[in-house]
Amino acid sequence: MSGREGGKKKPLKAAKKEAKDLDEDDVAFKLKQKQQEKALEAAKASAGKKGPLVGGGIKKSGKK
Repeated sequence: MSGREGGKKKPLKAAKKEAKDLDEDDVAFKLKQKQQEKALEAAKASAGKKGPLVGGGIKKSGKK
């Protein structure tokens, strides 16, 4: 087969990743990250319910 063939080539298969042994510190860190993410999602949800923080009003351009 020549090198001028058109179309996409299939990618090579990636090597399987080895399972890592996690330390107690790693487990605690991941747990802390998950808790922070949940807290952030809850804060986003509660902030979305309230509406805009600043009253709209008339915007002034600064020209006189």
